[in-house]
Amino acid sequence: MKQIHNISAVLIVKNSENSLAQTLHSLESFKEVIVYDNGSSDTSKKIAQSFSNVILIEGTFDGFGTTKNKAASFATNDWIFFIDSDEVVSKKLLKTFSTLSLEKKTLYFIKRINFYKTQQIKHCWGDDTLARLYNKKETSFTNAMVHESLQEKNLSKVYLHGNLLHYPYNTLSEFLIKADRYSSAFAKEHKGKKNSSPTKAFLNGNFSFFKIYILKRGFLDGYAELVIAFSHMVTNFFKYMKLYELNKEMV
Repeated sequence: MKQIHNISAVLIVKNSENSLAQTLHSLESFKEVIVYDNGSSDTSKKIAQSFSNVILIEGTFDGFGTTKNKAASFATNDWIFFIDSDEVVSKKLLKTFSTLSLEKKTLYFIKRINFYKTQQIKHCWGDDTLARLYNKKETSFTNAMVHESLQEKNLSKVYLHGNLLHYPYNTLSEFLIKADRYSSAFAKEHKGKKNSSPTKAFLNGNFSFFKIYILKRGFLDGYAELVIAFSHMVTNFFKYMKLYELNKEMV
């Protein structure tokens, strides 16, 4: 595969030892890969250092949007391909990168296929298409603590050939860890700005389960979908309960 010189692959990492090596192996065609580690206590940093094309940066986590922009600032290229530490680049997408004629005022979108372990999840998650390749002089991520996105104003959109393969969870414990992390980030971002209550937490949690498992026909994906639906319920419940507690502390 032709080496990719004009695009820097960038990812933020925290305790990703179960998936990081697979992700970095898929990025070996990139001359420069920026791994921004924000406090890993597992072997993530050691794994990153074992790849010759990786530049390891250590820093703090200041919310997903702000941290992603900080990580991208260490890249020597203006063109940034942002990838998560639980995603894998397909061979077709690598070939697209190596032959792509980049247009400065363009945002490039990539289709992502989602899995639980090795099972493709076709209903509640399904496939999604995300903006992941951009010129950092033209745009950046929003500063949102969670649910960050690249700003699209005044940019053309191009959809690339090839996929990202997404393996966000390999164990049940990882659902619990991410639920705690995301709910805390949500509560911190909305403290004093958004109202919450135990009733709201209960209703949001239960509706999220019903939406994913019933309305989106998650039951068709078997036990994996039951785990996913329950995880969404737990995350939404704790998002609003944590926000309720933080708001009470302000009074």
